[in-house]
Amino acid sequence: MTKEEYKEKLTWLESIPKTWVVKPLLSVTKEKSVRSSNGELLSVYLDRGVIRASDGSLGTHAPSEVMENYQAIEPGDFILNNQQAWRGSVGVSFEDGIISPAYLVLRLSEELDWRYSNYLLRARPMVDQFMLASQGVGTIQRQIHTPSFKNVLTVIPPIGIQQNIAVFLDEKTKVIDELVEKKERLIELLREKRAALITRAVTKGLDPKAKMKPSGIDWLGDIPAGWEIKKIKHVATVNRKSLSEDSTSPDFEFDYVDIGNVNNEGKILELQNYFFSNAPLRARRLAENGDVIISTVRTYLRAMAKISNAENLVFSTGFAIFHPVKVLANWLYWSMQSNIFLAHVMANSTGVNYPGINEQKLSSISLLIPNEKEQQQIVDFLDTETAKIDKTAALIESQIEKLKEYRSSLIYHAVTGKIKI
Repeated sequence: MTKEEYKEKLTWLESIPKTWVVKPLLSVTKEKSVRSSNGELLSVYLDRGVIRASDGSLGTHAPSEVMENYQAIEPGDFILNNQQAWRGSVGVSFEDGIISPAYLVLRLSEELDWRYSNYLLRARPMVDQFMLASQGVGTIQRQIHTPSFKNVLTVIPPIGIQQNIAVFLDEKTKVIDELVEKKERLIELLREKRAALITRAVTKGLDPKAKMKPSGIDWLGDIPAGWEIKKIKHVATVNRKSLSEDSTSPDFEFDYVDIGNVNNEGKILELQNYFFSNAPLRARRLAENGDVIISTVRTYLRAMAKISNAENLVFSTGFAIFHPVKVLANWLYWSMQSNIFLAHVMANSTGVNYPGINEQKLSSISLLIPNEKEQQQIVDFLDTETAKIDKTAALIESQIEKLKEYRSSLIYHAVTGKIKI
């Protein structure tokens, strides 16, 4: 952010009500660090503020096994994730607990109402200041430390007005949050419907009157009479091509596909461009058009895709890349999207927070294989029907985004005195 952009971001300070004051954040907070290993484990989430760790996803906030250096937290403590404060991973705690020593903890003065502060300090103008105060390169490795707060300013209304604003925002955001929650549940139901549709199609076919036969496998039950059961390694090869350290030019330029770039709809998003000389060490796998890539870590998130334009792409070694030989590429892809396949992946995965499976075990999982004509019919059906579901889900996600934008705007206007409450 340039100085000009920063100045523009602070124009809200120039138009606050006359009874409000502007003070440095450090003048209304005090750094604290009290060691404790006893109490409810807390964490700070980007969209949720300070919550109990048990209410969140410990996959990304896993506690240390050794907790002697954890910090005691009281209601009214302002907590910042010092590496993610620039994104808004901050919040005020409303309960006692403990938190990782990696967090910064500031005690709010009596000039600040806790609930008002939780809205104010997470509002966009404040997060913009945390961004400017953070040190580092780019938008990944950025840290904020207490001395950096010397130029961070906050706006303070009279305490009664703070409390009124908090009550107003509690009521308004509750309505918005409940609506967002309902829409998010709709998306979950659509995903469940999508998964069930895929699973039935690739295990039972499209004809409900088709002749069936025992599969001989308890978890699979009866399958269409003309279908075969084959291990993936008998219909596809895995990880055929990769970049070599010795034969790859340092100036080779490519787009890198990491696990996080593939969503559960099989789309590849937000790629980063690298030269081989400064690329991540995991950027080594290559694919051809028609190959199917599947994450070998946390596969249940359905991070997999069929590659239609492999030119200039390099994939993480966190993917297994399958080249179809005796099966249609789309059939392989949709079969891997089925609940039954994913259940077998998880059963053969190891690890707790990030369960993974190696390519040998993955290649040994069995799929159902109909003849090529029926494969194509089912593929066409799934392409059409999942596209409808995905379109509906995208519309709801757009509505959720607009609701969140409205919520953010409402908070900004309330905590800066732009609306009368």
